[in-house]
Amino acid sequence: MAAQRIESDWHDDSTGDGFELGRDYARHALTPPAEHLGPGNPVRQGWDAGRARFAQRTSPAGEHTRLWLQLRLQAWREGRHFELLSVTPNYLGQLATSHCPVTRRKFSSQPGDPRRGAAADAVIARLHDDAGYAAGHLATLSRVAGQARAERTWDESMQQAQRIEAAGGGQVDGLSGDAWRRLGVLLSFVTPLPHTLAARVPLLVLPPNRLHLRNPIQALQVLATRMLARSGWSARMPALLRLLPRGCAQQDFQRFFIALLARVIEGGQPTDPLRRRWALEDAWRDTEVQQLWWQFALQLDAEQAQYLMERAAEAGLFDQRVVLHSDEQSTDGWALDTRGYTVTACNAVADMPTPLWQIAASPARGVPIAAMARQLSLPWSQPVAGA
Repeated sequence: MAAQRIESDWHDDSTGDGFELGRDYARHALTPPAEHLGPGNPVRQGWDAGRARFAQRTSPAGEHTRLWLQLRLQAWREGRHFELLSVTPNYLGQLATSHCPVTRRKFSSQPGDPRRGAAADAVIARLHDDAGYAAGHLATLSRVAGQARAERTWDESMQQAQRIEAAGGGQVDGLSGDAWRRLGVLLSFVTPLPHTLAARVPLLVLPPNRLHLRNPIQALQVLATRMLARSGWSARMPALLRLLPRGCAQQDFQRFFIALLARVIEGGQPTDPLRRRWALEDAWRDTEVQQLWWQFALQLDAEQAQYLMERAAEAGLFDQRVVLHSDEQSTDGWALDTRGYTVTACNAVADMPTPLWQIAASPARGVPIAAMARQLSLPWSQPVAGA
């Protein structure tokens, strides 16, 4: 009787994704969740076909393979595109980390762990709401951060932080003002912004592994900051300076870097990699560091910043492996043309309003960039003390 009460929770499967997902469950000798075992469910049909085909030739499933199947099932239920070529079990393993970049709390469980439900559980989150499940904008967040993010854009997260601070502190949806700002910066990395706006976003959180940075000036900002993540920065600094335009740009970058270094030293220079990372992020809370960066960064345009990143990569100035992509390459497989949905599900969201970040990326259609910067408390033209 219990089996007869299982509901067939499934959607249109004209793409065959549900059937193929069921086959892969069988390929790895796993059983799909009970709600997908009802008669006529495409996942059940694929699972039955897979069990008949693979029989004794199954492949053992590790934790990342289990997570991969769970994530695919989640995408299928949401009608979201899932990029199988880039999002693999191996890729998901590279997203693993010990602490949430937004809350800075240690995860109570890793993605895919069956003992789940706590706010500190780790989840795989899409950082670009109009993209499917594809490499470049997926990150491991705590459950509370993922739920708070919901469909908020980077600027809405920043505004939430401002409201919390204006109210004297506290939390909204489980996040403090500082956490909301970190979330906003994280979302800005995968959002195409006008160069002059992207240059004014303080680096309050460093990008997680395998994240694609769509704004060249933010990539340069990360490079400059991560130079202090390991020893030997004094030898690499002159090499970076030689790549910069001569004159004021070099001088202004030196002033910024010295101010950043001073804030990191004040933070105690922790040797633990995680706390060293947080010290670098916290150095960006300093007003002088932000203003000196703006004074330097606004002398460049996006093309110059991209060129500098390419030259820096050639010179081996990065502390980790970096692959530079064009914006088209960095969003390959994101399904932006269907707002992240499968073609079948796309029609259901065709009439949704245009997000604010898209309006900001085309100022002629909406809010002037300077007005948006003021709205988000990103100073538009503040003189640097002593300049």
